[in-house]
Amino acid sequence: MSEDRPELNAQKTSSGATKKTGAEKDTFENILPLADPYGRKVTGLRISITERCNLACMYCHNEGSEGCTRGPSEKEMPAELICEIVRTAAKFGVRKVKFSGGEPLLRKDFEEILACLPSLKEVSVTTNGVLLSKRAKSLKAAGLDRVNVSLDSLIPERYEAITGAPPGTLEKVKEGIDSAVEAGLTPVKLNMVLLKGVNDTEIDAMMDFIRPYEGQVILQLIELMDIDPELSPYMIDSESLKKSLAERASEVRVRHLHHRKKYMIDGVEVEFVQPMDNSEFCANCSRLRVTADGKLKPCLLVNDNLVDAIEAENPEEIEKLLRLAVSRRKPYYIAGAEKKKIELKVTGKKN
Repeated sequence: MSEDRPELNAQKTSSGATKKTGAEKDTFENILPLADPYGRKVTGLRISITERCNLACMYCHNEGSEGCTRGPSEKEMPAELICEIVRTAAKFGVRKVKFSGGEPLLRKDFEEILACLPSLKEVSVTTNGVLLSKRAKSLKAAGLDRVNVSLDSLIPERYEAITGAPPGTLEKVKEGIDSAVEAGLTPVKLNMVLLKGVNDTEIDAMMDFIRPYEGQVILQLIELMDIDPELSPYMIDSESLKKSLAERASEVRVRHLHHRKKYMIDGVEVEFVQPMDNSEFCANCSRLRVTADGKLKPCLLVNDNLVDAIEAENPEEIEKLLRLAVSRRKPYYIAGAEKKKIELKVTGKKN
């Protein structure tokens, strides 16, 4: 694929990471961003690069793909297509890319993918951490900025029950976290999916676990996505949790995006991620997803509006497909004031 677009060709530092040139900064400031019919600008991509996984987590939704698999994927995007999608999207305002799976570190060419990306504000990956210790340094050198590591329990037997992992896997994940911190893939965010009656009593233990990292590791408590009736019994009382966190916090900060709260508790940072039935989460969504088999996915929870890009042959075609996918984006949860606010954006009417 063509790479003769100088405004997107990033310079390499001695470590292999990318940096912006003056020309790039000027170009980025004057671009026309992709925006959906609700006025939401797309500034990030979440790209699944494989459906393969070396674990079998009980709550897996495989980034919205149909089903989960531990076996080989029949069709994965080649590195060249992944890079071209990112380069084209960057041309229209995308500044952040998060890679996921399956388990993305099962792709042996992940460093190759990272090295060919344009200059971006942030490149991150969500991983289960099992393979992280041996690749943290090479991933950093290839241009990765930071990692999210899934860690739902610090009790080996419980971790194995949740993830389907063999004995000894939890220690590998801990080693991966250490290696990520040492490599500078920080802040490392620990993704802890809360499961009522399973691991919801381990929040304090997880806070104690990250405290020695002195701010280089952040705890993200994640509300279980209730998209499978069999998982409903594991849903926690989110409102009670938020109240408890607020009462214990010495400081509460609010992230601009989604107005998500960060709680500073006894020297650690705790964030509660609540995507389900959250109209504010949807109203402020700035991310377009890409499936492992090359489909542009406007919404995690919708499967009938995908745009297939696997056969795209040039940047111009990818651009058209990106525009089509963005035009199909709409908030999955819209309620009350948020719905009115979004409708006003579309119609241009004043309140």
